[in-house]
Amino acid sequence: MNLTKILYDKSDGIAKITLNDPERRNPLSAALAEELICAISDADRDESVRVMILTGAGSAFSAGGDLAAFSQGGQKSAPDHHREGKATTELFRLGASVRKPIIAAVNGHALGGGCGLAAMAHITLASEEAKFGTTEIKVGLVPMVILPWIRRAVGHKKTLEMMLTGDLCSAQEAQAIGLVQRVIPADRLQEEAMDLARKIAGYSPLAIQLGLDAFYNTEEMDLLKGLDYLNTLRVVSFLSEDLQEGARAFIEKRAPRFIGR
Repeated sequence: MNLTKILYDKSDGIAKITLNDPERRNPLSAALAEELICAISDADRDESVRVMILTGAGSAFSAGGDLAAFSQGGQKSAPDHHREGKATTELFRLGASVRKPIIAAVNGHALGGGCGLAAMAHITLASEEAKFGTTEIKVGLVPMVILPWIRRAVGHKKTLEMMLTGDLCSAQEAQAIGLVQRVIPADRLQEEAMDLARKIAGYSPLAIQLGLDAFYNTEEMDLLKGLDYLNTLRVVSFLSEDLQEGARAFIEKRAPRFIGR
């Protein structure tokens, strides 16, 4: 992979993806979205990777859309905009299909698309200095492809308020509305994210994969179909080598050695 907008490192079962355009506060351009798709997809395929961390370089997580590109928007045709938007759309589609958890370590402002990435992550940690918002309205836009993720995280009415006002919320406020799970001092954010990643990486990859499958694929099902689907996944779990290993390890009072089968 030829990556110029992100840093990508894999070690000890953890893939760390860092948005790396700090001078411009890591704007979510089409080029950045394409690189994120490549890295997330690669980590998802790699059997040695069990969890991902997503963070930003510099003082911001991601300040949202590329305003320089927006200012030239009138010079492009509708098909041009549609093609450029496909990468961002695919990125936010990817969040519902990955088989491995994504931890967002939000180190600064997460605005617009950056707020969407924070909402898309399975677990979101934030530094005490982080700010969140869907500020598109201030430049003549409203959030589009990030909208489903924001709504899932904070609910309908709060999403509407964020969308229509463009107001920022603190990390503590983001935690109160469900966008963030933990607020952490800035100097400990990366360490805490890594500790959490190591904890998750120690669990059964198959159990985690089935859990994410169950969570996302039953969300839109009616109750009875959802229960049938979950029972099918339960059978897969009960036939797995990992469950047998986990049960034996518990009885033998030792750490389990999960293999993802």
